[in-house]
Amino acid sequence: MRKLAYYVAVTLDGRIAGPGGEYDFFPAGDEQQTAAYQSWTTSLYPETVPTAVRPALGLDRAPNRRFDTVLMGLGSYRPALDAGITSPYAHLRQYVVSSTLAPDTDPAVTVVPSDPLALVRALKREASELDIWLCGGGKLAGALQPEIDELLLKSYPVVAGAGVPLFDGAFDPTAFTVAERTAFPNGVTLTRLTRH
Repeated sequence: MRKLAYYVAVTLDGRIAGPGGEYDFFPAGDEQQTAAYQSWTTSLYPETVPTAVRPALGLDRAPNRRFDTVLMGLGSYRPALDAGITSPYAHLRQYVVSSTLAPDTDPAVTVVPSDPLALVRALKREASELDIWLCGGGKLAGALQPEIDELLLKSYPVVAGAGVPLFDGAFDPTAFTVAERTAFPNGVTLTRLTRH
């Protein structure tokens, strides 16, 4: 069965974005550190790079290695939409969970107005060797927590103080096991955790 993996950047205090949805405060390190980190992460998950950026990184013809589907909340979709990009991950099947977004925003994007759990359960039953990427945000992650099989957390050495939490849902303690952890010279740690 396909897996749902939550691959996201997070601060030391568990925020995936600032109070206004901003994410430009995540420290990247110097140019050499940033290049090494980006090279490593894009080699693992090239499909998580937005379509518009892929040519600049030499990824325009890169095959999807891990995911063929992306699932995001409106807050995660909004930065692309505000930039005039209605299909940010054109190389993936795209789903946006939102009760306010127009269903005809883009023919390549399926707007899901309710019940993201039913959507994920249906997607998991599909015959595919590739998984589903939960791109964000915190409320959607909170709603989908029972179906999240894996966490891929890019932990940055910064405290936000406020903002969008990694999970914003009901109290429901769920144990995960650290399967792998890689530290980078820019201070970022990528940790892969699997559900018990």
